[in-house]
Amino acid sequence: MKVFVIDIAKCNGCHNCQVACKDEHVDNDWLPYAKPQPDTGHFWLKVNEIVHGQVPKVKIEYVATPCMHCANAPCIKVAENGAVYRRDDGLVIIDPEKAKGQKQIADVCPYGAVYWNEKLEIPQKCTGCVHLPAEGKEPRCVDACPTGALLFGDESEFADLLARAEVLKPEFGLQPRVYYLNVPKLFVAGEIYDPDLDECLADVEVTLTDEQSGKVRIERTDEFGDYWFKKLAAGSYTLKVVKEGYKPFEKNGINVGKSLKMKDIVLTQAK
Repeated sequence: MKVFVIDIAKCNGCHNCQVACKDEHVDNDWLPYAKPQPDTGHFWLKVNEIVHGQVPKVKIEYVATPCMHCANAPCIKVAENGAVYRRDDGLVIIDPEKAKGQKQIADVCPYGAVYWNEKLEIPQKCTGCVHLPAEGKEPRCVDACPTGALLFGDESEFADLLARAEVLKPEFGLQPRVYYLNVPKLFVAGEIYDPDLDECLADVEVTLTDEQSGKVRIERTDEFGDYWFKKLAAGSYTLKVVKEGYKPFEKNGINVGKSLKMKDIVLTQAK
């Protein structure tokens, strides 16, 4: 069975994959798998930019999102006359002839990966460039990736990677066949300084506690007084700061629904 493996940490946001997809499918007819993709409006492989945090504590990730070729694909269920089918290799294909007029196929995709072509009156999406692997070639998006962030092949080839990979929106229960490494997570970051010395404070112990699970994370500030707590789950946290010779600091009920740059923490020297 074929799978895509996408390593978000390796993606530099060049958009080569997105452009290559356009180059392969705009004005090109790949029947029986796909009719031409429109010049604009369709992104069968789309690179989404995700911005975490607030200036100056900001991280940016790029997430390439094709059709997920779900094992439990809702588009197959709503299609009439077998207009959407799964090949033996696992790729989900929309038959461009049978699918004419079936807008429900585009509407049902919870990932937004199926597009409606108004001119041709058909739903369209990533085919895995199925016409290329048949010739022993990779999908164009994979071939165009300069960093090796996109991989495509038999799942047996990627057993080690799949063991630590994730899927997007697992709560949908659709069993996607596109797997991701290094999926962006939330973070809490900030700075600590001494106003009397007018200096950032290094080697300060900072503790972050998940108020629901009780899980504790401990970090120490660097030479710039910065601390980072990465790969956090959404929730409510308590932050504690301790350094010898200074009054401790504590803040409860920190709501982490998105990555957060904390207000600078002022430590006062103990008298």
